[in-house]
Amino acid sequence: MKVFKLLLLPYMAAFTAAAFLWPEPAQGFLGESSRIVFFHVPCAWTASLAFLVAAGYSIAYLASRNPWHDDVAAASVKLGLLFAILALVTGSLFAKIMWGAYWNWDPRESSFLLLLFLYAAYLFLRAAIEDPERRARLSAAYALFAAVLMPFLVFVAPRVTQSLHPQTVINPQGKILMDTPTKVVFFGGLVGFSALFLWMLSLESRVARLARQESTHG
Repeated sequence: MKVFKLLLLPYMAAFTAAAFLWPEPAQGFLGESSRIVFFHVPCAWTASLAFLVAAGYSIAYLASRNPWHDDVAAASVKLGLLFAILALVTGSLFAKIMWGAYWNWDPRESSFLLLLFLYAAYLFLRAAIEDPERRARLSAAYALFAAVLMPFLVFVAPRVTQSLHPQTVINPQGKILMDTPTKVVFFGGLVGFSALFLWMLSLESRVARLARQESTHG
């Protein structure tokens, strides 16, 4: 883990520098706005990854009743919401440049906002229940319910109507239309943000475990 942390900082620094300096601005975008995509998409991807991790640990909790699994699931949802907010913020900046307004009720914007509300309700649910075991059990069930809806909100709903949003990474013909520098930086961002999430998750889970132990012994 120590080596992982030491490598992550220079990796993310190199990614950020490359995102601004290496690829040429994409055609069809205003000015340098295409560079926002290098941060926007990884944030959205990492949010989805975090919610899937939360679902996985929720299943583990229901199977084992191990409180640590509940700690990790809750921490993962919190981080997923953080990255979802960052995805909405970067997307809004892109929308302001390209479409003249921060918010346009585009299908992708709207469905992702619903996703954020869906998982924000998870935190409200946890805050409303005092009994730790009942809270963990109901939270795990809700996380699984939300995980079932997530693919619909992220992949299906945005595609049922016309969208201002640029086409996805893989176009309708199943091809990735990126030059080499853009492709390297883009997928490098996905890897970097995923690694950043895993590191943050380890920290958040450790803090949650210590807090639970203190409350138990206190």
